[in-house]
Amino acid sequence: MNLLHISALVAAVAFLILVIFIARTLMSVTKTLDHVSNTVESFEGQIQGVTKETELLLNKTNRLAEDISVKTEKVNVLFDGIKGIGYTVNQFNESLQKLSEEVQHQANEYHAPTTQTIKWGEAAIHLWKKYKH
Repeated sequence: MNLLHISALVAAVAFLILVIFIARTLMSVTKTLDHVSNTVESFEGQIQGVTKETELLLNKTNRLAEDISVKTEKVNVLFDGIKGIGYTVNQFNESLQKLSEEVQHQANEYHAPTTQTIKWGEAAIHLWKKYKH
Protein backbone atom coordinates (compact mmCIF):
# COMPACT_ATOMS: atom_id res chain seq x y z
CA MET A 1 0.00 0.00 0.00
CA ASN A 2 1.17 3.26 -0.72
CA LEU A 3 0.99 6.44 1.20
CA LEU A 4 -2.12 7.64 -0.57
CA HIS A 5 -4.13 4.60 0.51
CA ILE A 6 -2.94 4.91 4.11
CA SER A 7 -3.92 8.59 4.21
CA ALA A 8 -7.33 7.77 2.73
CA LEU A 9 -7.79 5.04 5.36
CA VAL A 10 -6.82 7.42 8.19
CA ALA A 11 -9.20 10.05 6.77
CA ALA A 12 -11.97 7.45 6.55
CA VAL A 13 -11.40 6.32 10.15
CA ALA A 14 -11.30 9.94 11.33
CA PHE A 15 -14.53 10.65 9.42
CA LEU A 16 -16.11 7.53 10.97
CA ILE A 17 -15.12 8.68 14.49
CA LEU A 18 -16.47 12.16 13.70
CA VAL A 19 -19.77 10.69 12.47
CA ILE A 20 -20.05 8.51 15.62
CA PHE A 21 -19.50 11.50 17.93
CA ILE A 22 -21.92 13.66 15.94
CA ALA A 23 -24.52 10.87 16.07
CA ARG A 24 -24.08 10.50 19.85
CA THR A 25 -24.36 14.28 20.25
CA LEU A 26 -27.48 14.39 18.10
CA MET A 27 -29.04 11.50 20.09
CA SER A 28 -28.26 13.36 23.33
CA VAL A 29 -29.79 16.54 21.89
CA THR A 30 -32.84 14.51 20.83
CA LYS A 31 -33.27 13.16 24.38
CA THR A 32 -32.87 16.68 25.81
CA LEU A 33 -35.44 18.06 23.37
CA ASP A 34 -37.84 15.21 24.29
CA HIS A 35 -37.47 16.13 27.97
CA VAL A 36 -37.99 19.83 27.15
CA SER A 37 -41.07 18.92 25.11
CA ASN A 38 -42.51 16.89 28.00
CA THR A 39 -41.78 19.72 30.42
CA VAL A 40 -43.45 22.26 28.13
CA GLU A 41 -46.51 20.01 27.77
CA SER A 42 -46.73 19.62 31.56
CA PHE A 43 -46.27 23.35 31.98
CA GLU A 44 -49.00 24.00 29.40
CA GLY A 45 -51.41 21.78 31.34
CA GLN A 46 -50.59 23.58 34.56
CA ILE A 47 -51.05 26.97 32.86
CA GLN A 48 -54.48 25.88 31.60
CA GLY A 49 -55.45 24.91 35.16
CA VAL A 50 -54.22 28.25 36.47
CA THR A 51 -56.06 30.05 33.68
CA LYS A 52 -59.34 28.32 34.59
CA GLU A 53 -58.85 29.15 38.27
CA THR A 54 -58.05 32.76 37.36
CA GLU A 55 -61.20 33.01 35.26
CA LEU A 56 -63.32 31.64 38.13
CA LEU A 57 -61.69 34.05 40.56
CA LEU A 58 -62.25 36.96 38.18
CA ASN A 59 -65.93 36.01 37.75
CA LYS A 60 -66.39 35.81 41.51
CA THR A 61 -64.65 39.15 41.93
CA ASN A 62 -66.94 40.75 39.34
CA ARG A 63 -70.05 39.35 41.06
CA LEU A 64 -68.76 40.57 44.41
CA ALA A 65 -68.09 44.05 42.98
CA GLU A 66 -71.63 44.18 41.56
CA ASP A 67 -73.09 43.06 44.90
CA ILE A 68 -71.09 45.70 46.75
CA SER A 69 -72.26 48.33 44.25
CA VAL A 70 -75.93 47.40 44.76
CA LYS A 71 -75.58 47.39 48.53
CA THR A 72 -73.75 50.72 48.47
CA GLU A 73 -76.63 52.24 46.51
CA LYS A 74 -79.08 50.91 49.13
CA VAL A 75 -76.98 52.36 51.94
CA ASN A 76 -76.83 55.70 50.10
CA VAL A 77 -80.64 55.75 49.97
CA LEU A 78 -80.71 55.04 53.71
CA PHE A 79 -78.30 57.89 54.41
CA ASP A 80 -80.39 60.22 52.24
CA GLY A 81 -83.44 59.29 54.34
CA ILE A 82 -81.54 59.90 57.56
CA LYS A 83 -80.38 63.24 56.17
CA GLY A 84 -84.02 64.15 55.49
CA ILE A 85 -85.02 63.15 59.02
CA GLY A 86 -82.18 65.27 60.42
CA TYR A 87 -83.35 68.23 58.36
CA THR A 88 -86.93 67.76 59.61
CA VAL A 89 -85.81 67.50 63.24
CA ASN A 90 -83.72 70.64 62.79
CA GLN A 91 -86.71 72.54 61.41
CA PHE A 92 -88.88 71.25 64.28
CA ASN A 93 -86.30 72.46 66.81
CA GLU A 94 -86.21 75.87 65.15
CA SER A 95 -90.01 76.05 65.26
CA LEU A 96 -90.05 75.10 68.96
CA GLN A 97 -87.40 77.71 69.68
CA LYS A 98 -89.42 80.39 67.88
CA LEU A 99 -92.58 79.32 69.75
CA SER A 100 -90.72 79.41 73.07
CA GLU A 101 -89.36 82.87 72.29
CA GLU A 102 -92.84 84.05 71.34
CA VAL A 103 -94.38 82.63 74.55
CA GLN A 104 -91.63 84.24 76.61
CA HIS A 105 -92.13 87.53 74.78
CA GLN A 106 -95.90 87.38 75.35
CA ALA A 107 -95.39 86.47 79.00
CA ASN A 108 -93.02 89.39 79.48
CA GLU A 109 -95.27 91.79 77.60
CA TYR A 110 -98.46 90.81 79.44
CA HIS A 111 -96.83 90.05 82.79
CA ALA A 112 -98.57 92.80 84.72
CA PRO A 113 -102.10 92.18 83.37
CA THR A 114 -101.67 88.42 83.78
CA THR A 115 -100.53 88.83 87.39
CA GLN A 116 -103.48 91.12 88.08
CA THR A 117 -105.89 88.63 86.48
CA ILE A 118 -104.48 85.78 88.57
CA LYS A 119 -104.90 87.86 91.76
CA TRP A 120 -108.50 88.68 90.82
CA GLY A 121 -109.13 85.02 90.05
CA GLU A 122 -107.73 83.97 93.45
CA ALA A 123 -109.84 86.59 95.17
CA ALA A 124 -112.94 85.41 93.32
CA ILE A 125 -112.25 81.79 94.28
CA HIS A 126 -111.70 82.87 97.91
CA LEU A 127 -115.00 84.81 97.94
CA TRP A 128 -116.82 81.87 96.35
CA LYS A 129 -115.52 79.52 99.04
CA LYS A 130 -116.63 81.97 101.78
CA TYR A 131 -120.03 82.33 100.17
CA LYS A 132 -120.39 78.57 99.99
CA HIS A 133 -119.73 78.11 103.74
